[in-house]
Amino acid sequence: QVQLVESGGGLVQTGGSLRLSCAASGSIFSIKAMGWYRQVPGKQRELVATITSGGSTNYADSVKGRFTISRDNAENTVYLQMNSLKPEDTAVYYCNADVVRGDSDKFLQVPRNYWGQGTQVTVSS
Repeated sequence: QVQLVESGGGLVQTGGSLRLSCAASGSIFSIKAMGWYRQVPGKQRELVATITSGGSTNYADSVKGRFTISRDNAENTVYLQMNSLKPEDTAVYYCNADVVRGDSDKFLQVPRNYWGQGTQVTVSS
Protein backbone atom coordinates (compact mmCIF):
# COMPACT_ATOMS: atom_id res chain seq x y z
CA GLN A 1 0.00 0.00 0.00
CA VAL A 2 1.02 3.61 -0.59
CA GLN A 3 0.21 6.51 1.70
CA LEU A 4 0.36 10.24 1.07
CA VAL A 5 0.48 12.50 4.11
CA GLU A 6 0.08 16.26 3.80
CA SER A 7 1.27 18.83 6.31
CA GLY A 8 1.80 22.56 6.58
CA GLY A 9 -1.73 23.86 6.34
CA GLY A 10 -3.13 26.43 8.70
CA LEU A 11 -4.50 29.92 9.11
CA VAL A 12 -2.71 32.82 7.48
CA GLN A 13 -3.47 36.46 6.79
CA THR A 14 -4.02 37.82 3.30
CA GLY A 15 -0.65 38.34 1.65
CA GLY A 16 1.05 35.77 3.83
CA SER A 17 2.77 32.53 2.94
CA LEU A 18 2.48 28.84 3.67
CA ARG A 19 4.50 25.85 2.61
CA LEU A 20 2.70 22.55 2.17
CA SER A 21 4.49 19.21 2.21
CA CYS A 22 3.38 15.79 1.04
CA ALA A 23 5.40 12.69 1.83
CA ALA A 24 4.74 9.43 0.05
CA SER A 25 5.54 6.18 1.80
CA GLY A 26 4.96 2.48 1.41
CA SER A 27 5.79 0.11 -1.42
CA ILE A 28 7.12 2.56 -4.00
CA PHE A 29 9.21 1.75 -7.03
CA SER A 30 8.95 5.16 -8.64
CA ILE A 31 6.68 8.19 -8.71
CA LYS A 32 5.80 9.42 -12.17
CA ALA A 33 4.11 12.62 -11.11
CA MET A 34 2.87 14.42 -8.03
CA GLY A 35 0.50 17.30 -7.66
CA TRP A 36 -1.68 19.46 -5.50
CA TYR A 37 -5.43 19.89 -5.83
CA ARG A 38 -7.85 21.90 -3.75
CA GLN A 39 -11.53 21.72 -2.98
CA VAL A 40 -14.11 24.01 -1.43
CA PRO A 41 -17.35 22.48 -0.09
CA GLY A 42 -19.93 22.27 -2.84
CA LYS A 43 -17.41 22.76 -5.62
CA GLN A 44 -15.41 20.48 -7.87
CA ARG A 45 -11.90 19.55 -6.86
CA GLU A 46 -9.50 21.55 -9.00
CA LEU A 47 -5.90 21.24 -10.04
CA VAL A 48 -3.45 23.64 -8.42
CA ALA A 49 -0.06 22.43 -9.64
CA THR A 50 1.65 19.28 -10.86
CA ILE A 51 5.23 18.18 -11.31
CA THR A 52 6.61 15.17 -13.18
CA SER A 53 9.57 13.03 -12.25
CA GLY A 54 11.59 15.01 -14.78
CA GLY A 55 10.70 18.32 -13.18
CA SER A 56 8.14 19.59 -15.66
CA THR A 57 5.55 21.76 -13.90
CA ASN A 58 2.03 22.91 -14.60
CA TYR A 59 0.00 25.52 -12.71
CA ALA A 60 -3.55 26.70 -12.61
CA ASP A 61 -3.88 30.22 -13.97
CA SER A 62 -5.23 31.43 -10.64
CA VAL A 63 -2.01 30.57 -8.79
CA LYS A 64 0.59 31.16 -11.49
CA GLY A 65 3.30 33.49 -10.26
CA ARG A 66 2.32 33.04 -6.62
CA PHE A 67 2.71 29.31 -5.99
CA THR A 68 5.72 27.13 -6.66
CA ILE A 69 5.69 23.34 -6.74
CA SER A 70 8.88 21.37 -6.16
CA ARG A 71 9.88 17.86 -5.24
CA ASP A 72 12.60 15.90 -3.53
CA ASN A 73 12.73 12.66 -5.47
CA ALA A 74 15.06 10.99 -2.99
CA GLU A 75 12.53 11.54 -0.21
CA ASN A 76 9.39 11.02 -2.33
CA THR A 77 8.16 14.38 -1.16
CA VAL A 78 6.43 17.22 -2.97
CA TYR A 79 6.12 20.79 -1.74
CA LEU A 80 3.88 23.70 -2.52
CA GLN A 81 5.22 27.12 -1.61
CA MET A 82 2.28 29.51 -1.48
CA ASN A 83 3.00 33.23 -1.44
CA SER A 84 0.77 36.29 -1.65
CA LEU A 85 -2.17 34.26 -0.40
CA LYS A 86 -5.70 35.47 -1.02
CA PRO A 87 -8.98 34.59 0.69
CA GLU A 88 -10.02 32.74 -2.47
CA ASP A 89 -7.14 30.33 -1.87
CA THR A 90 -9.01 29.00 1.17
CA ALA A 91 -9.68 25.30 0.61
CA VAL A 92 -8.69 21.81 1.59
CA TYR A 93 -5.51 20.99 -0.30
CA TYR A 94 -4.98 17.41 -1.42
CA CYS A 95 -1.80 15.72 -2.51
CA ASN A 96 -1.97 13.39 -5.50
CA ALA A 97 0.56 11.01 -6.99
CA ASP A 98 0.93 8.54 -9.85
CA VAL A 99 2.97 5.73 -8.34
CA VAL A 100 4.56 2.59 -9.73
CA ARG A 101 4.45 0.25 -6.77
CA GLY A 102 7.37 -1.87 -5.70
CA ASP A 103 5.64 -5.17 -6.29
CA SER A 104 4.65 -6.84 -9.58
CA ASP A 105 3.75 -3.39 -10.95
CA LYS A 106 7.42 -2.50 -11.31
CA PHE A 107 7.80 -5.01 -14.13
CA LEU A 108 4.84 -3.66 -16.03
CA GLN A 109 5.51 -0.02 -15.11
CA VAL A 110 1.85 0.52 -14.49
CA PRO A 111 1.05 3.64 -12.48
CA ARG A 112 -1.60 3.79 -9.79
CA ASN A 113 -3.19 6.97 -8.54
CA TYR A 114 -3.29 7.90 -4.86
CA TRP A 115 -4.74 10.73 -2.80
CA GLY A 116 -3.81 12.16 0.55
CA GLN A 117 -6.44 13.03 3.13
CA GLY A 118 -6.02 16.77 2.76
CA THR A 119 -4.84 19.73 4.79
CA GLN A 120 -6.90 22.84 5.48
CA VAL A 121 -5.63 26.21 4.29
CA THR A 122 -7.54 29.26 5.49
CA VAL A 123 -6.66 32.78 4.38
CA SER A 124 -8.26 35.55 6.40
CA SER A 125 -9.04 38.98 4.99
